[in-house]
Amino acid sequence: MTDAHQSFLDLLHAQRVWDVELPGFDPAAAPPAPLALFHRWFAEAVAAGQAEPHTMSLATADAEGHPDVRTLMLHDADERGWHFATHRTSTKGRQLAARPYAALGFYWPAQGRQVRVRGPVTACAPEESLADLHARSTGALASALTGSQSEVLGSREELVRTADAAWERARNEPDAEVASWTRYVVEAREVEFFQGDAARRHVRLRYRRQDAAWSRELLWP
Repeated sequence: MTDAHQSFLDLLHAQRVWDVELPGFDPAAAPPAPLALFHRWFAEAVAAGQAEPHTMSLATADAEGHPDVRTLMLHDADERGWHFATHRTSTKGRQLAARPYAALGFYWPAQGRQVRVRGPVTACAPEESLADLHARSTGALASALTGSQSEVLGSREELVRTADAAWERARNEPDAEVASWTRYVVEAREVEFFQGDAARRHVRLRYRRQDAAWSRELLWP
């Protein structure tokens, strides 16, 4: 083992998990459907000072069935499902077109909590996708106008030139359209809530969709 690797391991093993007082979670008192609990946990994460609680991991699969994952922002969570948006021409957009199923992961260490969501993915209509884009910031519109997401970049200078032009257009045309921008909804079939425990007696409550109803079950940690 090299000194550099040993230094990395020493640093890695020195890290601690949940050096905060963790909240309790009584699964028997959980609501019959997961959405209300997700809304409550999200609000509690914000109140606890969790940084960027609206960020989540999105996992998809490529044409060979190999997993892929990245971090992006949640745009909504309602009775339809969990919403996000991207270019349909991006890597994840192409993967979802071929295999319209995904998993989401939220991690809120300020309270030792995770939420996992799995289900089929539906692309929203162009009108809803455009409204999603225009409801966001000028920077988000500029980023969308830059386009070419996931494609090979020739140079940093090319990115700067293109991004500068996109920012100028976003400021001058706040209603500019981006044809490839698409809002997606993960229609949850499973939603799991994980509450960490200092004694490692973690609580895991999984909701499973059965027709129009939800079942609930506890899982071993």
